[in-house]
Amino acid sequence: MATVDLKDVKKVYPSGFEAVKGVSIAVPDKQLCVLVGPSGCGKSTLLRMIAGLETISSGTVAIDGKIVNSIGPTERDIAMVFQNYALYPHMKVYDNMAYGLRNRGTPKDEIDSRVRSTAKVLELSTLLDRRPRELSGGQRQRVAMGRAIVRNPRVFLFDEPLSNLDAKLRGQMRVEIKNLQRSLGVTSVYVTHDQLEAMTLADILVVMNAGLVEQMGAPLDVYEKPASTFVASFIGAPPMNLLALTAGSSGPMLADGTAIAFAPEQARAATVGFRPEDADVTFNAEAPSGALVLPALVAAVEPVGAESFLHCAAGGSSIIVRVAGRATATVGNQLRVVAKAEKLHWFDHAGKRVG
Repeated sequence: MATVDLKDVKKVYPSGFEAVKGVSIAVPDKQLCVLVGPSGCGKSTLLRMIAGLETISSGTVAIDGKIVNSIGPTERDIAMVFQNYALYPHMKVYDNMAYGLRNRGTPKDEIDSRVRSTAKVLELSTLLDRRPRELSGGQRQRVAMGRAIVRNPRVFLFDEPLSNLDAKLRGQMRVEIKNLQRSLGVTSVYVTHDQLEAMTLADILVVMNAGLVEQMGAPLDVYEKPASTFVASFIGAPPMNLLALTAGSSGPMLADGTAIAFAPEQARAATVGFRPEDADVTFNAEAPSGALVLPALVAAVEPVGAESFLHCAAGGSSIIVRVAGRATATVGNQLRVVAKAEKLHWFDHAGKRVG
């Protein structure tokens, strides 16, 4: 199919606002790259520059080794799936899917073959005579995907395609998109602000913040070793607990005076963190060695079925601990939160990982 390579890509608007500040990403053939980040981080602008819908201020975008900066959208051989489906309301499903092929002068028999085979894959065969208003949100999204697939593009671009769907349907469509992308083997770039969506879909996860790439890698690598406090707090639900460190007479301590043991490579740390699932709770007075032990007060208990979240005041901050099943702790309980040393994450004053 194709590779997608971005080298030091920037976007500066006439007002002087720099939306994308020099991004370099390499997406190998047949891989699904997900751009994730908060609103305004530049991910959609970056996607539009790949599509040719936004001019590039500097840097290069290459598809399959060919720089496409000066090539129009229709000549890039890409297909884009939008957040709002962008279906023609007066056309039936069949005609929506066939529209792009007809514009290209594709023979009628080939159009029919492509549309019907794609409709079969997407379970749309019985809906070809319906109009968009007669379809559910999930069905409309599958039609939008079908319209892209029939073109046999070299690259798929997805711009938050599931954000208009309810939570249950988003989960179903995530599975469908991932399976479809794997079966078609089409190089894809996918934009979302939903970190769960990003984690479950991505082969390559790119976390963006304020026009820059904060971290790029395999989803679990990013989750297990966040490069910054921003990534640590953005990736994960609930996010990582982050506790500020201050200098004490015998070493670093938390805001409430709790002393912290640290290794030499963590001497520059200004923040220590741990995931909610990487801590245990105990009512025992004895403190285990080789761990971060935090006296904590339970402020809220959030049962969610197979697990519960304890919201606690600890270390001069608010933290969340995930426990299996029904929580035995109740609001107002005093307990200890224990995070093993190997599960701790350390960050410096700039918010960058140091251990």
